[in-house]
Amino acid sequence: MKKSLITLVVLAVLAALFYYWSRPEPVTVTVVPVERGVVERTVANTRAGTVEACQRSRLALSIGGRIDRLLVDEGDQVVAGQLLMVLWNKDREAQLQVAQASEVSAQQERQSICISAQSDLREARRLTNLAERNLVSEESADLAESRAQASSASCEAAKARVVQAAAAVSVAAAVLEQTFLRAPFDGAVAEVTGEVGEYATPSPPGVMTPPAIDLLTDDCHYISAPIDEVDASDIALGLPVRVTLDAFRDRVFPATVRRISPYILDQEKQARTVEVEAELEPLPEDVRLLAGYSADMEIILDSGDNALRIPSELVVDDEYVLVVDGEGILQRRQIRKGLTNWRYTEVLGGLKEGALIVSNIGSEGVEAGAPAKTGRTAND
Repeated sequence: MKKSLITLVVLAVLAALFYYWSRPEPVTVTVVPVERGVVERTVANTRAGTVEACQRSRLALSIGGRIDRLLVDEGDQVVAGQLLMVLWNKDREAQLQVAQASEVSAQQERQSICISAQSDLREARRLTNLAERNLVSEESADLAESRAQASSASCEAAKARVVQAAAAVSVAAAVLEQTFLRAPFDGAVAEVTGEVGEYATPSPPGVMTPPAIDLLTDDCHYISAPIDEVDASDIALGLPVRVTLDAFRDRVFPATVRRISPYILDQEKQARTVEVEAELEPLPEDVRLLAGYSADMEIILDSGDNALRIPSELVVDDEYVLVVDGEGILQRRQIRKGLTNWRYTEVLGGLKEGALIVSNIGSEGVEAGAPAKTGRTAND
């Protein structure tokens, strides 16, 4: 009996030694604590967006002609109504002068005819009075009345000719105005096409030609970017937006959704998008935007300010995380998710604040059931 007991003890010791020497080495894992903070549900543009000027007009003359005067250079600041370019227009100026002279002549003619009409009317009234007293014949009075009526009609016709002459002046002035190119709003001249003496050609329908002058506002901008059609229904006017620009790295500019396109762009059949515009909040004094900068927007659909959160990349198969249990073994822990974005995922169930989850997922040996030892936290 004693011999059997010794044998059993020896076998147990040997088994323990075998387990000790054959057990797998624990893998070293890094961990991240479950913490509280802001978690947002966001959508972002699928392709690079663009900084757009609030107003931009690629100005062109409505007629062709030789450039006679070019009154601005690229980069000049202009005000609404300022004259920018003039075509040769001596013939049209002469036509306007002819029309103005005709108007003056018509006014003088009307004055003369209407004075005569008033005189004939007074004479007709005088003869009518005399005829009533049998001092002149009724025939003379009738002739005077007819002459007064004819003169009155001639006066009205002369007034109509004055109106016609004034309209001719307006037509000639409009024809002349076609040779002037004016600024429709305050802004900066981005580009000038053509030089004095060159021929400016208007853009015919359906044919794109360079604008005579490209004018835009340089103190007012907004962001325009394409958003995937699957996210279009979640976007609403007034939602907050974070804007980043390649020209200003590591800086974020707040904005607000101001317009959502009423239709889907299907230029690329496999990537249909909706154009969304965001209005920027007042910019810092050291930031000067230029139209055409590339920009990205992140639209914040929903937000939790004090949510229990973990890094989104640590969620495996969209439903669980790896944790180290009390015995040092890696275990899957299923979680219930709330708000999520590319950075953080809100945890509604399955984890408590302060719990440590494995962050080096994908490393050799880091899998459920493996023994593990904690090396460091991911933030160390």
